[in-house]
Amino acid sequence: MTAFLIALATLIGGYFVYGLVAERIFGVDPARTTPAVRRADGVDYVALAPWRVFLIQFLNIAGLGPIFGAVMGVMYGPAAFIWIVAGTIFGGAVHDFVSAMMSLRHDGESLPELVGRELGPAVKQMMRVVSVVLLVLVGAVFIVTPAGLLSGMTPDWADTLFWTAVIFLYYALATVLPVDKLIGRLYPVFGFALLFMAGGLLAVLLSGSSAIPDGFTEGLHSRSESGHPIFPMMFVSIACGAISGFHATQSPMMARCLVNERLARPIFYGAMVAEGIVALVWAAAAISFTGGYEGLHEYMSAHAGAGALVHELSVDRLGALGGFLALLGVIAAPITTGDTALRSARLIIADAAKINQKSIVRRLAVCVPVFGATAALMMIDFNTLWRYFAWTNQMLAACTLWACTVYLARKGKAYALTLVPAAFMTSVVVSYILYAPSPEGFGLPWGLSAGLGAGASAACTAAFLTRRGKERKTTAEITD
Repeated sequence: MTAFLIALATLIGGYFVYGLVAERIFGVDPARTTPAVRRADGVDYVALAPWRVFLIQFLNIAGLGPIFGAVMGVMYGPAAFIWIVAGTIFGGAVHDFVSAMMSLRHDGESLPELVGRELGPAVKQMMRVVSVVLLVLVGAVFIVTPAGLLSGMTPDWADTLFWTAVIFLYYALATVLPVDKLIGRLYPVFGFALLFMAGGLLAVLLSGSSAIPDGFTEGLHSRSESGHPIFPMMFVSIACGAISGFHATQSPMMARCLVNERLARPIFYGAMVAEGIVALVWAAAAISFTGGYEGLHEYMSAHAGAGALVHELSVDRLGALGGFLALLGVIAAPITTGDTALRSARLIIADAAKINQKSIVRRLAVCVPVFGATAALMMIDFNTLWRYFAWTNQMLAACTLWACTVYLARKGKAYALTLVPAAFMTSVVVSYILYAPSPEGFGLPWGLSAGLGAGASAACTAAFLTRRGKERKTTAEITD
């Protein structure tokens, strides 16, 4: 319990201390007119109440990530608790805040356009493709999963195909309609439900009625029965509860709805901290419910996934209301992640092709190919899709952090804020793709993979510092 309380307090303190550091380094300007006001179009640029923007942002970036990811990640052992806390404060929240502020300063531009400004046109084109593929993958994955769950709870005529069609129709509406019509009204409700469910579990854990065998006294070694090491595997398994590149594709959507820059830290840094708390609670609850790491492995093996654990744990700890909220989370959370993923894909394509989105006809022209690609990907096995999504997601985070670092350096700000997490995530994604078994990765030995990952990180850092040195020299010569 002590370790859990320290982790919880550190997360909350991180928002007030390190969040303020990030805000001051970037330089928030409350007097600056935001895109929601300057470019209001009634479709994507719509001023929304701050509390509504926070709940939408929270649900956009959360979904099932901080629940399923935390449960799967904590199977590696107590190091998961450290990664959730440190990753959230120094990585994920900084990543979300700085990238969102960059979008705010550039009229709510989508991620590839922002990254391209800092890393060049070639990277911009790569990011356009990778981002859209990632978002379409998310949309496809989060249609199949809830459709299967709903078909098992409804009459025979409402089979998986029926629910797939219903969810697809909802996705189409949420992607095309103005942001305040469906997303602006439904998301705050579901976001509150997700927070309420985590709050209920937190209250149970704090009551002391259930022990939390965190395992720190036995060391930080991997508890994974697969034999995989903590680095880099755990850092990809726990993404949304620590740092996730997917978040940077979502933030521009809310950057177009924010009425004042002073709200950026509570909404973007704060939503990530809230997600980290949710991940921490679920990781602790999973260990508490199953009695330890061995019990968790046995349970997961017996039930083939985290879904059964989430439902049973919620009912056991929170009763009938908990069961309802768990059901809401397992079904509504992926749906509300999938629809905004496809909406973000529309915005990225529209930004890249310079297609004004005020006309519904133009919105449909962008959306139809996106929906077609989503339908095609649904034919691929879920587990295969998810494996590629996980690595692509963290690779996107690394690229975003490098763009943030170049931006801060160009503005003469303390770029170490994003340089350190950028270098770390580069080593993670390179090591992972080299070490992970085929067909997901290349299946190289761990030592070689980790060494090459560290080398790639060092090379990127050296390239950045060299470029920074040349720019400073050029600036000095011009000044002289």
